[in-house]
Amino acid sequence: MSQTAPFPKLKRGLVAILRGLKPTEAMAMGQALFDAGIEAIEVPLNSPQPFSSIARIVQVLPKTALVGAGTVLTPADVDGLHQAGGRLLVSPNIDAEVMARAMHYGMVTMPGVFTPTEAFLAIKLGASALKFFPASVLGSAGISAMRAVLP
Repeated sequence: MSQTAPFPKLKRGLVAILRGLKPTEAMAMGQALFDAGIEAIEVPLNSPQPFSSIARIVQVLPKTALVGAGTVLTPADVDGLHQAGGRLLVSPNIDAEVMARAMHYGMVTMPGVFTPTEAFLAIKLGASALKFFPASVLGSAGISAMRAVLP
């Protein structure tokens, strides 16, 4: 079983999600977050011009920053993320084609899972980490129960 790039150890253990971020705000916001110790930044693809924002953040931050996209649904989205210089792929679901394309580019992946079946499929497809989605519905007891059976 292959894996996409391993999920890096983060100082704060957080991924900042910048919903609705505009490209004109991207550099300053990315720099401010990084300066505050947040090393992982996600720009959802339903934001205005998300690939432009990602490219701008990547431009100002060191290579150690983990910058990428959320709501990644298609292989074309993965291509756009790669072209923007992003390395983090977050999705609300698990899709074999998306995972294969991300693996091709050496990206860090965090596919969305809700059931043990989806979680084990994501692991089989090489997920770097899992995103329990929607976590608010699954709840802490559900997440704990799933973690008990996951490797």
